[in-house]
Amino acid sequence: MAKTTPNHTQTVSGWAAHDSSGKITPYTFKRRENGENDVTIKILYCGICHTDLHHAKNDWGITMYPVVPGHEIVGVITKVGSKVKGFKEGDRAGVGCLAATCLDCEYCKSDQENYCQQLQFTYNGIFWDGSITYGGYSQMLVADSRYVVHIPESLAMDAAAPLLCAGITVFSPLKDHDLVEKGGKRIGVVGLGGLGHVAVKFGKAFGHHVSVISTSPSKEAEAKQRLGADEFIVSSNPKEMQDASRSLDFILDTVSGEHSLLPILELLKVNGTLFIVGAPDKPLQLPAFPLIFGKRAVKGGIIGGIKDTQEMLDICGKHNITCDIELISPHHINEAMERLANNDVRYRFVIDIAGSSSTPQS
Repeated sequence: MAKTTPNHTQTVSGWAAHDSSGKITPYTFKRRENGENDVTIKILYCGICHTDLHHAKNDWGITMYPVVPGHEIVGVITKVGSKVKGFKEGDRAGVGCLAATCLDCEYCKSDQENYCQQLQFTYNGIFWDGSITYGGYSQMLVADSRYVVHIPESLAMDAAAPLLCAGITVFSPLKDHDLVEKGGKRIGVVGLGGLGHVAVKFGKAFGHHVSVISTSPSKEAEAKQRLGADEFIVSSNPKEMQDASRSLDFILDTVSGEHSLLPILELLKVNGTLFIVGAPDKPLQLPAFPLIFGKRAVKGGIIGGIKDTQEMLDICGKHNITCDIELISPHHINEAMERLANNDVRYRFVIDIAGSSSTPQS
């Protein structure tokens, strides 16, 4: 499969991994010309997702090297195709995980294109023209406008970048379960990382009682005092878990490490739902008794469609919700990757691609 086509004539500077060492180095490559449905985006910031680390190291055995990671992309539109509607030069724009879908299946037609069987991702995917997609660790991007969203003017661009993946990943399950427009439920968030801290912010903004479920007692002050969580449950403490039994309507599990579902399921009320958005390397064991004795459901999902992503961003603009980030220069990508592997980030690294931010590093 060719990595480029004759239409790829634009030379772009970026950063790529070339082998399973995962080391990211400067890389010059080609992008396609702006087509009739495309917009060209000058990239300002790009978040670092745990998925980037997995692809760089070929942890899942699917990486097509060289790989230019990055699917939490924000920037400014510099060119607009002749058939593009809703975007103009100078607009603040974002691109998440989606690069292409079939546009014709039941999922594409119902704004669930993230579940299209022909889904291709922003990087390490195969675009319609047969080229391999390269992501946001680069200075510019050509994207099909149907997979591009507007970034509200009220949001800081750097702190908004991770919303394109982390944000929509936790927003979509809340919307699917009628937890965005209606408050008053008791919801739990397992894990207080890149996904979990945004989920807590959403839960509070939408009017719910939010409990953080974590293995780390040291995170309690952070969860309650800074993020506004109502309760903090230490999952390794049997008494705390027992006291919280059957207390939650909905739990969002954001943990990507191996963990037991049994104690988490016992926290749900009858008819409660556990929604999994973390992706542990090993299969999770699903015990039957908490399900059948509590009429509980276990579900999972990835990101969200473009319509939901735009709705999420608009809501974030209304409530001034962004991600807590640590801004880095491209020279520190490898250091950030190493720290990410050790869970040493609060809560998302964002690369200052254009070097245009005056935000100090935290």
